[in-house]
Amino acid sequence: MTKAAAKHKGKVFVISAPSGCGKTTLCKKLLDDNLKLARSISVTTRSARKGEKKGVDYRFVSPAEFIAMIDKKEFLEYEENFGYLYGTPKKFVEDLLNSGKNVLLSIDVKGAMNVRKLYPKESVLIFILPPSIEALKKRLESRSSDAAHSILNRLKISRKEIAYKNRYDYTVVNDRLDTAYKKLKNIIISEGERYAGPADR
Repeated sequence: MTKAAAKHKGKVFVISAPSGCGKTTLCKKLLDDNLKLARSISVTTRSARKGEKKGVDYRFVSPAEFIAMIDKKEFLEYEENFGYLYGTPKKFVEDLLNSGKNVLLSIDVKGAMNVRKLYPKESVLIFILPPSIEALKKRLESRSSDAAHSILNRLKISRKEIAYKNRYDYTVVNDRLDTAYKKLKNIIISEGERYAGPADR
């Protein structure tokens, strides 16, 4: 196969952020913005939240089903967060990358490090930061969906996650949503124009 005929692999864009930093909103805007990003649907053992749709927002499974998927090595990465298991289906992502499509993953820092190990050339890691821990605390309190002790636990975990920011390729501070999204979109477009294909290896 000639270099011209060889199909290049896609990129896997990994978005990580502490809880309350607007990651879900930013990812939705990316997917709605005709950037030709394929979204990986994560598998989780938690119940669907209000407004979430099965097979669209997440694939909801029982703990036993999740463990069976681990045993079959069906996950690209998986982690436990706040008592629930979350995983990224391996075959779905690999098929997209091998067909030259770019994939968007919204996963935590440990999962991001695993993806970087598996796809050192294809992965682009982007970390969303809050303006400050105090601002993050106010955002969590305003959601009114978590108890006070849960918010404190999320803030503790957030500090640990933020310590990983220097291991990411890019950081974006979500102070104003529109400004943060513009920066994020520019990163996706710029990196999307570069590819980890046969010529790069």
